Amino acid sequence: MERGLPDSVQRRNAAVEVRRPGSGVVVAISGELDHHSADLLRESLDSCLAEGCGRIVIDCSGLEFCDSTGLNVLLGARLSAEDAGGVVALAAMRPAVARVFEVTGADSVFPVHDTVDEALADIPGE
Repeated sequence: MERGLPDSVQRRNAAVEVRRPGSGVVVAISGELDHHSADLLRESLDSCLAEGCGRIVIDCSGLEFCDSTGLNVLLGARLSAEDAGGVVALAAMRPAVARVFEVTGADSVFPVHDTVDEALADIPGE
């Protein structure tokens, strides 16, 4: 993977994969995003942001569960990206995960897309 970003990391009941399709970055999270695995995603997003990634799409297609700890990691990444002039978008959320974002109102602060390709096409280029 370019610029020191890990290709894939797995911990407990979750895995994170970072891909670079074009000028954006796709961070795919699978399994359960909770207090046991939130640092896994946080580390990947922090590395990405430190490398200057301005367009980040979170691929949620493999995400089965997200608790408040995971939600806070995503919200923190969104704020950091926006402070640097970038964006974090969510894509391909399963209904149970989408419901967490809906109930908390977090779906109103993230661009949410049905697919990763739609998210990449919708967010502004670098």
